[in-house]
Amino acid sequence: MTIQHTDTGTDRTDFVRQWEEWHAQHEQNLADPHGFLAVTSLRWLDGEPTRFPDAPGAWSSTDDGVTVQLDEGEELTVQGAVVRGQYHFGVIAERASLLATAGDAAIEVAKRGGHDILRPRHPDNKLLLDYTHTPAYAPDHRWALTGRYLPFDAPRSVTVGAAVEGLQHVYDAPGQVDFALDGRTYRLTAFNGKQPGSLLVLFTDATSGVTTYAANRSVSIPPPDDQGTVVIDFNRATNLPCAFTDLATCPLPPAENKLPVAIEAGEKIPYERTGGR
Repeated sequence: MTIQHTDTGTDRTDFVRQWEEWHAQHEQNLADPHGFLAVTSLRWLDGEPTRFPDAPGAWSSTDDGVTVQLDEGEELTVQGAVVRGQYHFGVIAERASLLATAGDAAIEVAKRGGHDILRPRHPDNKLLLDYTHTPAYAPDHRWALTGRYLPFDAPRSVTVGAAVEGLQHVYDAPGQVDFALDGRTYRLTAFNGKQPGSLLVLFTDATSGVTTYAANRSVSIPPPDDQGTVVIDFNRATNLPCAFTDLATCPLPPAENKLPVAIEAGEKIPYERTGGR
């Protein structure tokens, strides 16, 4: 079920060029001044108003949502408006995030695993300043596979673990995708992707913990065609934020998405986890 490519120099060159353009954009997004590499702490909020050294105000969380009490001289900008004194963010939906700004910092207010969290992001964070690039396997046609999308009759709730011990995430899975590799068929549970109709697969494989990050990787899949055919391009498998920082709450793959084969494609273990460059 591998994609049929005409094995010409032109096709190979175009394939590599498209991958390089995609990966350059991915790297640019990763190095965003307010991206995950800029996160300086992960705070779990509760009913006691608490101040933190990397964010203005005293923060608390109740059943009514997240509230910050700003002292005189402190302010945040929320959705373009400057706020002072007490500000109530309201109830935040699971997996949603709101970004307020304070000077050149962004203050993320979010809910993960049923808990309200605060995650300040500072563009002068050392992890971001030191970042160069993420190593990856060279793009190879062999890892761009065709498969089938197998929708469920109705979305199924799937509970998975998280990079943070004791935390769980619940996702709606619209279906599964299967593909063949070296004469064997594999089937993976898929979640909804960022774009309408697209899919997202979390997985590990035999390279995990060896050349790729141990806990997880993800691959985005464009919407299936009218026959349910999908393209699973493992060359575009990427690390989740937890591959770079312990201040992330990334989901782990469901058990059925732990592949017994080595997917030697996509991003490798970040240098930040190996101490190298």
